[in-house]
Order: sequence, then C-alpha cells, then structure tokens
Amino acid sequence: MITATLIFAVQDGVSRHLASEYSVWMVVMVRYWFFAAFVLFIAKLHHGSIRKAAHTTQPLFQIFRSLLLVIEICVAVFSFIYVGLIQTMAIFSVNPLIVAALSGPVLGERVGLRRWIAICIGFIGILIILQPGTQAIDITLALPIGSAILFALYSVFTRLGARKDDAQTSFFWTGVVGAIFMTCIGIFHWEPMSLVDSGWMLCLCITGVLGHFLLIKAYAVAEASGLQPFTYFHLVFVSAIAMTLFGETIPITTAIGAAIVIAAGLYTIWRERRLATR
Repeated sequence: MITATLIFAVQDGVSRHLASEYSVWMVVMVRYWFFAAFVLFIAKLHHGSIRKAAHTTQPLFQIFRSLLLVIEICVAVFSFIYVGLIQTMAIFSVNPLIVAALSGPVLGERVGLRRWIAICIGFIGILIILQPGTQAIDITLALPIGSAILFALYSVFTRLGARKDDAQTSFFWTGVVGAIFMTCIGIFHWEPMSLVDSGWMLCLCITGVLGHFLLIKAYAVAEASGLQPFTYFHLVFVSAIAMTLFGETIPITTAIGAAIVIAAGLYTIWRERRLATR
C-alpha cells in the first residue's frame, strides 16, 4: 500500500509536468487509454471474457460512478497546475471525512457523535489552510475542494455499487467508461509531443497501471480499514516531489491545517474499524 501511494505521488508529479506543457484533456485521455487496456486484461484474466466482466444490473449507475472519477481526475490535474501539488493534496486529505459524512445519507450507515466531532475538527483544519477572510479569495482553491468532494462521492457510490456488483465489474466500468468519455473530449485537443515528454507520458501510463495493480493486491490480502491510514503517505511523498522538482514550499498554515485534517481522518478511520469489529 505504501509503494502504491509512492507510485501515485510520482504519477501526480508527472501529470503536473505534462499538463503544464500540453492539454490536460489530452494527458488524461492517454492515461485512460492505458488504464482501459489494463482493465480489459484483468477482466479477461479473472472472468474469462469481457462480457462476463461487464455484466451488471445497474449500467447507468456504473456509468455515473465512473464519470465522477474521470471528472475528478481532470479537476485534480488542473489544480496541480493552478494551486500546486502540496496545497492540492493537503486539501484533498479531507476526503475520508467527507466520505464519513456522506455515509449516513447515502449508504444508510450510522455516524456517531464522536465521528461527527472529528469531521467538524477536520473541516476546521481546511479553514486554517484556506485562511478565509485574511486575504482575497482565490477562486482556484475551488479546484482542490471540488476534487475532494468528487472523489468522496465516487468512493461512496463505489461502496454502494458493491452491494450488487463485485469489485472487478466496477473496475471494468471505471476504466472503459473513462476512456470513452475522455476520448470524446481529448481527441480534439491532441498535440504533438517531444521525444522526452513522450517518455514521461509512457511513465505516467505505466505508473497508473502499476499503482492500481498494487492497490488491488493490497486489498486482496488486508482489510480496507486497516490499509486506509497508509494512504496519508501520499501527501508526504507528493510534498517531497513538489519541493524537490517544482520548487514549492509548505506554508505553516498548510502544515498545521493538514496535520489537523489527517489526525481527524485517522480517528474517523480508527473509530469506523472499531465499530465494525464489534
């Protein structure tokens, strides 16, 4: 799981580089082409045929869920460019808290008083990062906030869809729908790439496939609640890449706010796991 978060951090760094030189739509489109190829390979391997892997009683739901992810990725890449890797991922770390907040109304799960307090504390951490009222409102900050909300919705609807479809079926729809959607947009933004950047694009595609492969392996041998805390290594790795390669810095307010958000998120995850064990 830690290796997967490191690979995804590298993927974010490469995405930031490529998206600053070429169209975001084209970069995400090519990324999804490789992702879809990997999904088709996995479908053939586990189900024996693509038709079996694609079988679902809720196709419109799967399409909607998949579109949430592809839009979230595009918003996140735009955020990498206009807001920066560090601040984007610091705000994005509120995602588990949004998932916990949505679990009640969407999934019908009970969210107790302690977890609601942790959620509120986490959002205080986000306010510390954003510092509303101390400076002119930066409209670009809507990008990481939107990314976090979209991914939380995707996560919740994925859990909802898992009640009828297995993980491989949902994985199949995620890759194929995303590739079709991005091709319809990205093909009109195609730009010739230099040889060096073509190598970075290949790196982006390989890291995407490798990261998802390791993620699947991790969830195959351990419980999701036990793995969830390790996802916060993503922020650590991304920060190291951003400071080393892109010259970004970590403002003290961002560090304090991110620490509060992560602490609240870890408590929420721990509490959810404890209740599940009971």
